[in-house]
Amino acid sequence: MALELAATEQGDGTPVVILHGVFGSARNWATVAKRLAERHRVVSVDLRNHGDSPHAHSMRYDEMADDVLALVERRGLAAPAIVGHSMGGKVAIVAALRRPEAVGRLAIVDVAPMAYRGTLRAYADALLALDIAGPRRRGDIDAQLAATIPEAPIRAFLLHNLAPEGDGFRWRPNLRAIAEAMPAISDFPAAASRYDGPALFLRGERSDYVPAGAEPRIRRLFPNARIVTIAGAGHWIHAVQPVRLLAELEPFLA
Repeated sequence: MALELAATEQGDGTPVVILHGVFGSARNWATVAKRLAERHRVVSVDLRNHGDSPHAHSMRYDEMADDVLALVERRGLAAPAIVGHSMGGKVAIVAALRRPEAVGRLAIVDVAPMAYRGTLRAYADALLALDIAGPRRRGDIDAQLAATIPEAPIRAFLLHNLAPEGDGFRWRPNLRAIAEAMPAISDFPAAASRYDGPALFLRGERSDYVPAGAEPRIRRLFPNARIVTIAGAGHWIHAVQPVRLLAELEPFLA
């Protein structure tokens, strides 16, 4: 049964749905969403077990795609464009392959329809090991996390999931469910169908998430796909190169 996802809506015009990656939320796409809302009705979604959306034990891609398709129907979005990053990109891909008539166009940000090595479980375990209850400052929690994750930008991204609670904090996402679902999140389900609508695959120049070897599979499932490399960007293109991302997204969505 599909979950009723939390989402924020802004703007008017042709509909655009934005789906974040693992450990992310709609908040991470606020800058891009605000710009797109100048010409579109933008719905920024928290996927299950993330942000303000309901928690669930399972996170299979068919389930998450059904969550999104139910939201599209519930909000009366007529064949929206779906923009998805990383895990959210896979959700968007599965939604388009399952219900091609429900998706007007597809923009996939730095991910391919393929399985990846499960390297992100360590992030979930590191967050679960933190002591965040009781009197705490965000800086104290950041210092704890630095022992296992030395990269400050990654820590800042992960700690965006903290929510104040009393004198301390709580986690917005369901970290334990995400950790247990990491094999499914890293994988990709078998696909027998294809999506013939317009598709744009954006990959970061400094990222290895969309290798050259993935292109034949992309073009087999999405015969009208265009693959574009964003210069100077790694995996989090929307955070590092939002201007270059929008330069590709806006004409495609128009």
